[in-house]
Amino acid sequence: MAHPISFVSIWGQRTLIALVLLGVVGAVTTFATSTLDGDVESSILTHRVSPGKLAVTVTENGTVESSNNEEIKCMVKGGSTVLWVIETGTIVKPGDELVRLDTSQIEDNILAQEIIYENALANKITAESDVAVAETSITEYLEGTFIEERSTIEKEIFDAEQALKQAELSYESNVRMAAKGLIKTLQLQGEKFAVDSARKALELKNTKLMALEKYKKQKELQTLESNLRAAKARLASFDASLRLEQARLEREKEQLKNCTITAEIGGMVIFPSMADWKSTPDIEEGAVVREQQTLLVIPDVSQMQVKVGIHESKVDRLKVGMPAKIELQDVQLVGEVSEIAEVTKPAGWWTGNLVKYDTIIKLQQREGLKPGMSAIVDVVLAEHNDVLTVPVASILESDGQFFCWVEERGKVTRRLIQLGDTNDEFTIVTAGLASGEKVVLDPLAYVDEAQQQALRGAKAGEQDAAELAGMVKQDSESPKPSSSKPAPGT
Repeated sequence: MAHPISFVSIWGQRTLIALVLLGVVGAVTTFATSTLDGDVESSILTHRVSPGKLAVTVTENGTVESSNNEEIKCMVKGGSTVLWVIETGTIVKPGDELVRLDTSQIEDNILAQEIIYENALANKITAESDVAVAETSITEYLEGTFIEERSTIEKEIFDAEQALKQAELSYESNVRMAAKGLIKTLQLQGEKFAVDSARKALELKNTKLMALEKYKKQKELQTLESNLRAAKARLASFDASLRLEQARLEREKEQLKNCTITAEIGGMVIFPSMADWKSTPDIEEGAVVREQQTLLVIPDVSQMQVKVGIHESKVDRLKVGMPAKIELQDVQLVGEVSEIAEVTKPAGWWTGNLVKYDTIIKLQQREGLKPGMSAIVDVVLAEHNDVLTVPVASILESDGQFFCWVEERGKVTRRLIQLGDTNDEFTIVTAGLASGEKVVLDPLAYVDEAQQQALRGAKAGEQDAAELAGMVKQDSESPKPSSSKPAPGT
């Protein structure tokens, strides 16, 4: 697909051309007298149109980095302060110390947590003792207290039975004696009362035994079992609390270990890529770092790439797999586009407010490549063979059309042309020119017809600007509906 070049396409740019013309009018005057009739001025520079190749590239500065980095992150919860950090570029081996973070707050936390843990441990030990006592109380009641109470009541029943038998024998003897008139009736009634009293006493003891076996035993067991369940519940609670406090203590101890960061693999240590607008690295002694922040990077130098920012005007033409040429100091490499960001990185004053998309250029493996090296990347967007091209400086846009001035038999004539792709230096001409023709370079400086063409476009732009200014003025002077509100209480 052709991508025609856009030169001066709006009325504001036409006005700009008119202003530029005022600056060069003095230089143009010396040539105007000789070019009004279309004769070629001897000092006019021309370019001969001929078929050839045109490579359309985008050139950007980038930075060499590794596609596989071992990131060293801060794992301290809530962040910490850097006490010491290894110098960037240092070659390390596994186990070497890289970063030392402040441990004072964590040590205080460990001391406080150890006290809480010991209290939780004491509570659990007490709860375990309570459970053991509750279990023993049930056994004690079933095998001791209950048997003792039952045996006591059974003995009382036995004594009551004996007392009843004695009372009955005494009453029978007194009945016989009363029949013989040996004792009085009142005495016999007393013996009868003794029998009834002994019988009631026996019934009371039997009822007491029944209540013990049927009700009191069950009630006592329920109370003791309830105490056991409550003791076990307290034990479970204290055990969970102990495990929680133990986990917290272990986490604090782990945080203490995280304050000393060592290398897990060998390699060269570098700082992570800094924000473009910062002048100092994120990691330095005294810097406050957050949790999960990348502190250092150990790159895999066998898998290197270049990251560049491609301007938004070019990114649509960029495709994965496109070839690229990379220049590193005195070394030239080849690569290809491997990744194009879907979302642009934020633009700001530190980027000149340019909107660019991060693009990754994959490099072939080569010794001597180091992260952070500056690179100049040329990505080939298109290559055209056997096409007619003209310099961009020979083209003038007016009213949406493109013109150039061709030298023909000693005279300069205007030619309407159609354009194709461009690399900002040369532009493909698809119609309007033939091979071998000569086009005038910078026609605004040498051809009065080009100057008049530009002036007509500039005047049209000034007229459009005046009309727009009048519309804005009319809008500002027109009455607007009142937006005032009645005062409170009116």
